[in-house]
Amino acid sequence: MTNMKRIPTNIITGFLGAGKTTSILSLLARKPENEKWAILINEFGNVGVDGAILDQQGAIVKEVPGGCMCCVAGLPMSVGINALLAQKPDRLLLEPTGLGHPKEIINKLTSDTFRNYIDLKATITLVDPRQFADPLYTENQNFQDQIALADVVVANKVDQCVDYDILAFETYIDQCEPKKKIIGQVQQGELELSWLDVERTERKAEHSHHHHHHGDEEAAPLPGFELAPGQTYVRKENNGQGYHSCGWFFAADQIFDFSKLFSLFSNINAQRVKAVVNTERGCYAFNVVNQVVTVNELSLEGFESRIEVIDNELLPWGELEEILCSLTTIKN
Repeated sequence: MTNMKRIPTNIITGFLGAGKTTSILSLLARKPENEKWAILINEFGNVGVDGAILDQQGAIVKEVPGGCMCCVAGLPMSVGINALLAQKPDRLLLEPTGLGHPKEIINKLTSDTFRNYIDLKATITLVDPRQFADPLYTENQNFQDQIALADVVVANKVDQCVDYDILAFETYIDQCEPKKKIIGQVQQGELELSWLDVERTERKAEHSHHHHHHGDEEAAPLPGFELAPGQTYVRKENNGQGYHSCGWFFAADQIFDFSKLFSLFSNINAQRVKAVVNTERGCYAFNVVNQVVTVNELSLEGFESRIEVIDNELLPWGELEEILCSLTTIKN
């Protein structure tokens, strides 16, 4: 990495369901055609659903699955960043898990290790204004600190909000010190490209980052999870910070019934459900927040389906696994 220019870099953070991946997809769709962007994706679970969605958008994508990317002395994060910087991108975006704390990520990017290679710009935090009426979010220390450390705070999904939601958001953000560089309101994660070039301000978090999620010792270095020959599916679990995740890989020849899977996802009462799956209609990405399902068709082939569920309660994973298996047939 000698003789490199410093790469403009942004952290795009936000709690579960705020719309981080959708926002990055929107940015990628509008980036300058002559630029090459790199993305480091960090997911709480172990199956890499977001990375699979972004991978087909023309960006260079690396994943850090299974918890906070800055844990294990920063090894997973360092490995991923080094691999991306070696590709000499024009811009680097980091998407931490929705349960992640950005403080240590900022510290790592501004450390002696990376300061000569990375030009850290504004941290952008997305929020769903409806979350400000729910103590599950407002009393969560990571939620609070994601906002505290943001230079740009964006209320996403405003088309789904009532006036009270917007007022609660504005009241909360107005109390933040130092003041935010930009306070935005958008639909469908439509971030302004110009926000990426906003300069960073030193900000303090109210809480310390705790490395207490399960499986820290297994988080590095960026493992692969391909199924063994003849294996139909594999299950991966993770837990920490009061949340539990369960994810599945299904073999590429396992075809899901689209309608039945849509119905199942609509009826799972969990904080977050996301999936990239092969169906009889083709490959689709499913995104579920508050039991509202959105679907996007993807141009993927020969792909292992990935399904992940996150909740603050330990759900009956075995029962859900049986239902999922019942919705598949073998591709002819």
